[in-house]
Amino acid sequence: MKGDKVEIVIDAGDSSRTYEVVATKAGRRVEVSNRRGGVVEVSEVTRSGTAVRTARFMSSRVLALVEHPADGEPD
Repeated sequence: MKGDKVEIVIDAGDSSRTYEVVATKAGRRVEVSNRRGGVVEVSEVTRSGTAVRTARFMSSRVLALVEHPADGEPD
């Protein structure tokens, strides 16, 4: 649902970087999955299950993964 957000903090060697994946339109949601080969995949998905945007990170580099669900109030 619009407003879903996932923050990913990555170890970039000498510092850390933060990335965000946000559900940008009504009816979309953000899904997190652990894939084979040590990959964390964060996708913005439509109602029908089609991935619109996908971000992939090596799980050994992920420091934190924070999910912020939508508040459930209509826009």
